[in-house]
Amino acid sequence: MSVLLLAGSPSERSRSAALLDAVSARLRAAGATVERLQIRDLSPQALLLADTGNRSVSAAMAQVARASALVVATPVYKAAYSGVLKVFLDLLPQSALKDKTVLPLATGGSPHHMLALDYALRPVLQSLSARHILPGIYATDAQVTLTPEGAYDLVPEIGLRLDEAVTALLQERQRMRPLAAFAPVAFASVRCSY
Repeated sequence: MSVLLLAGSPSERSRSAALLDAVSARLRAAGATVERLQIRDLSPQALLLADTGNRSVSAAMAQVARASALVVATPVYKAAYSGVLKVFLDLLPQSALKDKTVLPLATGGSPHHMLALDYALRPVLQSLSARHILPGIYATDAQVTLTPEGAYDLVPEIGLRLDEAVTALLQERQRMRPLAAFAPVAFASVRCSY
């Protein structure tokens, strides 16, 4: 199983990136192949001009196409997901997430913006034909704290919720695995019994 971690934060180090790091460690421990896409590293001009022919943008779109599942992480600004994530999702084809399972993650300053996952991000993921969108995880600044050493620390509750979400993601992908195809049978070979 290949999982693409989509980092939607404009900052190099962020709480949403810390959630992705935690998910990545859990997925790798379960044997999943994990790739990471930092949207902020793509050409800003190409993103804003919707230049899908740009090398960095086309490579990112190919990463999305190859992945069997996505974990999308974003900070919440003004009750919505990040603009960096928005411009990238707008470039994807309408069926870019077809047959893919998506786990949305978000971080924000307070619990007041937790519904941004359901009312802002989920509809966009659905419009991109995601097969299954798992329940999202929202963490506040108090739940993903910066240590004096400069690392992020997750409270145990968020760690447990990430454990459950990764388990659900792996189980969903297992359930969606295509069954072996049967060889075609010629109509003349079909026998009916009464």
